[in-house]
Amino acid sequence: MNLWQTLILAGVEGLTEFLPVSSTGHLILVSRLLRISQTEFVKSFEVAIQLGAILAVAVMYGRRVLRSREEMLRITAAFLPTAGLGFIGYKLIKTFLLGNSLVTVISLAAGGWLILQFEKKFLARSGEKKIADLSLAQAAMLGVVQAMAVVPGVSRALVTIFGGLYMGLSKKEATEFSFLLAVPTMAAATGWDLLKSGWGFESGEWQMLAIGMAAAAAAAWAAVKWLIGFVQKHDFKAFGIYRIAAALVYLVITGLK
Repeated sequence: MNLWQTLILAGVEGLTEFLPVSSTGHLILVSRLLRISQTEFVKSFEVAIQLGAILAVAVMYGRRVLRSREEMLRITAAFLPTAGLGFIGYKLIKTFLLGNSLVTVISLAAGGWLILQFEKKFLARSGEKKIADLSLAQAAMLGVVQAMAVVPGVSRALVTIFGGLYMGLSKKEATEFSFLLAVPTMAAATGWDLLKSGWGFESGEWQMLAIGMAAAAAAAWAAVKWLIGFVQKHDFKAFGIYRIAAALVYLVITGLK
């Protein structure tokens, strides 16, 4: 990758990480459109720059979480199932799922269709619960739900937000819970991936990772601020339409080659 490709991928990651549109799916498709080969480093880069995005959330929400023991317990309870499933399936994810355009396009379109079909039912179950009001069992179940996002195109934010709505969280609280759960989830995913493959990177590749993380953090900060305002005034239909449109545009441009 050159510098411009690095900045483009980082910007895409930061803007999409917390939206229900799948940041991993977008990174895979944009990489293909930019003709970036899916080398071991590129796959690790696409995982690691997500850490840059969640650093923005850590700065924005860190003080709030540290002051709330109840929120910390629920984030921990939700993180553990995801960590366990990610650890068990790491080789499968890295070898067969990351970089798979077919899986990504199908997941993007299917997720968009599901939003359009079932959004009203999930919103009807939403309430006024706050994160601290969830039981530890409910939080752990959200962690299991989040683990579905190991499939590129599914979207960690989508399944976590809709899972939170189903359990009675308000739209704002469900969205913020998806932000907060991303912090330990992506920190662990990045750390494990770098532990397994990062030590063989060259100095220039480490520089690209650093630049990518910084750019992703800046883009994510703006995206989070926008999304919190958006979900309080709108439903999620626009994201469903966008997901289907993105999958179709990619098919038209590339023919899935």
